[in-house]
Amino acid sequence: MTQCIRCIVSGRVQGVFFRASAQRMAQELDISGWARNMPDGCVEVVACGDENKVREFQDWLWVGPQHASVSDVSVTRIENRMIDGFSVR
Repeated sequence: MTQCIRCIVSGRVQGVFFRASAQRMAQELDISGWARNMPDGCVEVVACGDENKVREFQDWLWVGPQHASVSDVSVTRIENRMIDGFSVR
């Protein structure tokens, strides 16, 4: 089953290659969507794909790349979207 989620990732997540690392992980899991920096220092992520793989990706968001320090991941389910690939915005 396919699902889409929108996540707001808080903590030290900008300037630590979080978006690029999320893109690599999403590509490994065959997840589509995007990641972008927000003005408040958070990273917004939209992820669509197989429910189990999206759950695995969501778990990864709590860890992030080596120099990240994630303090919160707020998750909202959204309508399924047809998104090609995973981009960094």
